[in-house]
Amino acid sequence: MIKITNLSFGYGKHKLFDSLNLSLKRGHIYGLLGMNGAGKSTLLKNIAGLAMPWSGTCVVNGGVAVKRNPSFLQELFFIPEDIYLPPVTAKQFAESTGHFYPKFEHKQFEQLLADFDIPINRSLTKLSLGQQKKAYIAFGIAANTSLLIMDEPTNGLDIPSKAQFRKLVASVLTDDRCVIISTHQVRDLDNLIDTVLVLHKNYIILNQSLDEISEKLNFGVIPANSADYIYAEQHLSGLNAITENTDNSFTKVDMELLFNAIINNNLNLITLLNKTGNEQHI
Repeated sequence: MIKITNLSFGYGKHKLFDSLNLSLKRGHIYGLLGMNGAGKSTLLKNIAGLAMPWSGTCVVNGGVAVKRNPSFLQELFFIPEDIYLPPVTAKQFAESTGHFYPKFEHKQFEQLLADFDIPINRSLTKLSLGQQKKAYIAFGIAANTSLLIMDEPTNGLDIPSKAQFRKLVASVLTDDRCVIISTHQVRDLDNLIDTVLVLHKNYIILNQSLDEISEKLNFGVIPANSADYIYAEQHLSGLNAITENTDNSFTKVDMELLFNAIINNNLNLITLLNKTGNEQHI
């Protein structure tokens, strides 16, 4: 689906990405995690062809991203963090824009609007910012492109809307579709993504499925006086800890705890996770 080869990019004289190599496949929901300012949006813009690399290539569905050919654009929908919608109703927006996407489904769009409790015949500019974002997310899902990219999509959504967002995105994943969601709010992707990308200090520190992570690590509360952990944070019942999985047991990946360990530069954890050589320099 996506193959980035020796991609270098920067702003002015500041090089941000240096010989980046990364492959993403169909049939997955990738969570791109990172702190504010880590470069998540810049990476997404390179994939969407909205940024011109200094060198190297980004190929999506067999087409060079930066060329943004019609065949490329009709199979990609990009939802930026900040959206700007025209003064038309959601129905009018779908009628005027949906035909650019061959697999756009009007009935699906209307159902998604209903699920998000968004009026179909009210001007989009008269909706709250949170409602506007939900309307745009609904359109992006209904476009049924093979690649859906969302940059901080849960910003501005209330807690019930975030839960609904997770449910709807998970329901539309197919073997032919790839979804990339960036966020610094790690909990918003809980029970949604299947593969984690962590961008930190100009590096992709992690690029692994949740199953791969759970094979290497255990997550859970251990006694407060325990010293047998890789990373831990205080918990009411002891320590909320990450330990090495030495007995082939299975625990749910605590993505927030994992993310906190990585951004705190826990080298033992990073080394253990990347034993298979998944660490990549951006």
